[in-house]
Amino acid sequence: RPFARLLLRFLGFIFWGTAAALAFGGVFVILMYNNYRYLFQESFLSLPGWLAVAAALILLPTGVLAISISAKMSRYRQGALMYLLLVLLCLEISSAVLAQFYSIWMASELESTMGYLVYQYNGTHSQGPGSRAVDAVQRKLQCCGVQNYTDWLKATAASWHLPAEKTRVPESCCKEKYSHCRGDLDHLEQLFQEGCLKKMEDQLHFVMLYIFWCCAVLSVLELLAGFSNGILMRHQPFHDFRIL
Repeated sequence: RPFARLLLRFLGFIFWGTAAALAFGGVFVILMYNNYRYLFQESFLSLPGWLAVAAALILLPTGVLAISISAKMSRYRQGALMYLLLVLLCLEISSAVLAQFYSIWMASELESTMGYLVYQYNGTHSQGPGSRAVDAVQRKLQCCGVQNYTDWLKATAASWHLPAEKTRVPESCCKEKYSHCRGDLDHLEQLFQEGCLKKMEDQLHFVMLYIFWCCAVLSVLELLAGFSNGILMRHQPFHDFRIL
């Protein structure tokens, strides 16, 4: 029992710290979806992030209960802790599974969507949502094209309303320090040459892997907390069923 009390108190403080880490990952997923909303066809891509944020919020009272039980046992608080641990396990396992699924599935989706938007692009100053999304991604990630800048060579001059002899890339491919850059391929040193797809895949993979491991580690810690709480409850048997 003394060891179970000590472990439960330690895990209570750990829950507070890991709540912040899990909330950070969840908010990162939500912001990434909002920033690149036009590139993601599925509106529920942010679901792992919302599940992680919900789990982080529930972790705060769970930590309080774990610490208070280690100081003074209460049957009602012990029962509430068990229920919260069960809810947390459901949330975190769901978030981890979705994060792993999206990390694999979205790679092909991003490639096809980016390729389509590049093909349909109709000028840097276009008001079309697709063109504005491409420009926003290229500026934010400091990249150009899908695989690299040569993807823009496949775009027809007619769709850009430019003379046929002038081949350019969007001005969003220009490095910020070159204020007079207009996407001219004669000055490659002024352009970002790396493609956007790899950078987006790396970002997506990192944040989904972060969510997955946060949830996996927390699930193990919650099982330990449930085990410790169960040991303490075993030494104080039920006298009736009012706790249910």
